[in-house]
Amino acid sequence: MRTEFAATARLAIPLAAANLLQMAVYAIDVIFVAQLGTQQLAAITLATSVYGISLWCSLGLIGAVAPMAATALGRGRHALREMRRSFRMGLWMSLFAGLAVMAVALGGEPLMNATGQDPVVARMAGEYLSVLSFAAVPVVAANVLRIFVSTMDRAVIATWITVLALLVNTTGNWILIFGNLGAPALGLRGAAIASVITSLAVLAAYVAIIQSDRRMRRHYLFGRLWRPDWQRLGEIWKIGLPIAAITLAEGGLFGAAAFLTGALGGLQLAAHTVALQLAALCFQVPFGISQAATIRVGIHNGAGSREGVHRAGIAVLALTGAMAVIFAALMLAAPRLLLSIYIDTGDPANASLLALAMTFLLIAAGFQLFDGAQAVLAGLLRGLADTRVPFVMAVIGYWLFGFAAAWLLGFHTPLAGKGVWLGLALGLLVTSILLGWRWHRRERLGLVMKPD
Repeated sequence: MRTEFAATARLAIPLAAANLLQMAVYAIDVIFVAQLGTQQLAAITLATSVYGISLWCSLGLIGAVAPMAATALGRGRHALREMRRSFRMGLWMSLFAGLAVMAVALGGEPLMNATGQDPVVARMAGEYLSVLSFAAVPVVAANVLRIFVSTMDRAVIATWITVLALLVNTTGNWILIFGNLGAPALGLRGAAIASVITSLAVLAAYVAIIQSDRRMRRHYLFGRLWRPDWQRLGEIWKIGLPIAAITLAEGGLFGAAAFLTGALGGLQLAAHTVALQLAALCFQVPFGISQAATIRVGIHNGAGSREGVHRAGIAVLALTGAMAVIFAALMLAAPRLLLSIYIDTGDPANASLLALAMTFLLIAAGFQLFDGAQAVLAGLLRGLADTRVPFVMAVIGYWLFGFAAAWLLGFHTPLAGKGVWLGLALGLLVTSILLGWRWHRRERLGLVMKPD
């Protein structure tokens, strides 16, 4: 168990750090664009909602490469060849998925107009998306290579490359948005160009590091990249599509929660947005642990080690539980301090917003364990290449229980926004119970490989 805890931490810590830094990269765009005015800020918010959910779904699709490659590594026989097949076709899939994200992004303005958004804001968002769409393919491809370095037990590379992304994006925004160092002041379009440059820099960094490392270079990932392997591409699609669907189901639930709270009033929506930002920040840690869980379980499963799979489950669930307790304690002990990151807690004008956001944050503290558990359990099952049934369970938990409860409690009781958040908590609780049941019965269900 000590060895398993060490291996899990060696993967999870840099991946969680990379996830947190990635949130900082996105925040940089908002910080810079906010200085341009409220319309520009509204435009980038709308654009990010369209681009973000489609991008996350595409990342879920290529996430199938992780269990496939880890299982091949654990099996040992023909590991180099099998991993190379998976990652090459993962790069092919990143092209298809990235082009799909581009199509969604380019259709963003008509979608916003159809949903009754301000035409001026929709036009700004459409112009932003027309440039940002070119970042989609390199972003998805870079995530395939991130999975590769993590599978090779070099996850710290992902952390440092995300630091590079933060630096490039910050510099690009400063130069291109405001016209510093003699560059033209491009405003919102400059922010989009900076994001495209950042995506290309990240992809180039992964390629350069992989090619310069002797152990990783021997996998010959980029050799004969043009040759299709339709069988492996089909396997990635079969495993990855339910992962993308789970991402859409969860993202859709929290997106729907924003619409529900927005219908209850501007104050409710503002408090929801602030509290959810903090909850999302905390979620990046169990999300990193979930990514590590997929790789660790995949390796043990490929080796036919049921005991190894069991140890990996204990390690990631214990680590997730410990982090959940820490985050919940922080939310309960210092909610005002945490919220001061986003709002001026000393301004009397924000008193109502602060009080409501603190209430939401207390509910978020209560569901930290369930939120982390459902993410990690999905990662554990993903390591066994089990994705279709977990998708069905996620839809049941998120929507049949979570959304239904949020709607009922939010609009048919005096709880209002608090009812919406209690509905979210119920959805996460039910999902974690269902996924936990499936993980517990993994051997009886025949999900674990038998040793040769």
